Amino acid sequence: MAEKYIRKNKNSFNIVKNSRNYGKFQNIDDALFIRDELIACEWDLNSIEEIYEVNDNYMVVKVIDEKIHILGKFGEKPTAQTIEKLFKRQLRNPNNSKYGLNITKIFDTYIIKKRIAGDDYIFGYYDKLEDAEFVRNFLLENQWNLSSFKQIEYDGENADFKVIEVIDDKAYVLESYTNKNDIDLDDCHREFLNRISKHKYGLTSHDYLNELTDKIPELEERFNVKANDEVWSFDGVKDPLNDIIFNLTPFQKSVYDAVDNTTFDEIKKALIRYKSGNFDKKIQRNLDELVDLGLVCKNQNHYIKQSQ
Repeated sequence: MAEKYIRKNKNSFNIVKNSRNYGKFQNIDDALFIRDELIACEWDLNSIEEIYEVNDNYMVVKVIDEKIHILGKFGEKPTAQTIEKLFKRQLRNPNNSKYGLNITKIFDTYIIKKRIAGDDYIFGYYDKLEDAEFVRNFLLENQWNLSSFKQIEYDGENADFKVIEVIDDKAYVLESYTNKNDIDLDDCHREFLNRISKHKYGLTSHDYLNELTDKIPELEERFNVKANDEVWSFDGVKDPLNDIIFNLTPFQKSVYDAVDNTTFDEIKKALIRYKSGNFDKKIQRNLDELVDLGLVCKNQNHYIKQSQ
């Protein structure tokens, strides 16, 4: 039968019959094997088995969205738990991309983004890929319902417990613990507030926390703890110019932080994670406001911070 029903692509092989695609495979041997199984069961996808023994290996197969996928091959027969993990991994990353569905990386930040009714919605920002993957996986399994999160969730992939807070329709991973008994929520919340405060006052840089810098009092009340760092004091800032900086809106602060003898295009590139409608006008308006506040000046095509 040679390669009947096999359509060769540049780096893969499709099984096609009567214009219907039954699956894409990375090598010809896998494609031929699955083709023969389909012929044997008269092209009935419901008859495709979950495990096949092929050349002393066990091949795990799943039908997903009316197409056959080979999820893995093993020297020993895999357990049901292993098969379930492979199945979930395939659902999370059907296209074998770097981070899987809904996760992108901009500079050092992992972002969960989903398009809903034609608009992009951001569900969270993360320093660690494992945190982004946990939140993405949880949302996929709970129909993107943020209210499904409990304050403490178990991450089976990494065998740890994560403290989660949903703030303004975004899920924040505050900390991870290997032992649930080690979790001190007051301490965890205090450190989260410290991280926001340090970013606000320029002691650290986490641009994705810009959205929370004006919410510190509200979060202190919500968590019933105060930002309190052993090294830095967050009580009042005496320098008038610093007072102006600290009272900027989150986006104004992001624009201000992006200014470093830079052109408009360089500033725009640094802020690409916040891209939305009228992005150029929004940046220009905020630059003009910073100029009016005396924080930034313009020299020909470059924007420069005023000396502090």
